[in-house]
Amino acid sequence: MIKKILFAGVCVFLLASCSTTKPLYSWYNYEDVTYQYSKKTTEELQVKVLEQYQKITTRQKDLRKVVPPGMYAEYGFLLYKTGKKEEGLSFLKQEVKLYPESEKYISRIIKQLEQ
Repeated sequence: MIKKILFAGVCVFLLASCSTTKPLYSWYNYEDVTYQYSKKTTEELQVKVLEQYQKITTRQKDLRKVVPPGMYAEYGFLLYKTGKKEEGLSFLKQEVKLYPESEKYISRIIKQLEQ
């Protein structure tokens, strides 16, 4: 009897531990879009990437509900490259506010862009 109860308890534990956890960040279609853009840089794909980055930075619905590390920086840099310099710099600065550990790296990028 005790063996049956112990076996049932172990089975329940194993089944419970196999459940999937909710992701920390909402990435949407990030991998596919950025991969396509890195293979073939076209204006059409650039628009798709910018739309994807905007979606990621404005619609976080997963566990942490904050923008993933590096996303503001990536979005800001691409905006800067497309001529939206002030908006791009603003996103780079938001990266530092949200992830202070990136300050040393991002501040060098900002300094180079502002020259």
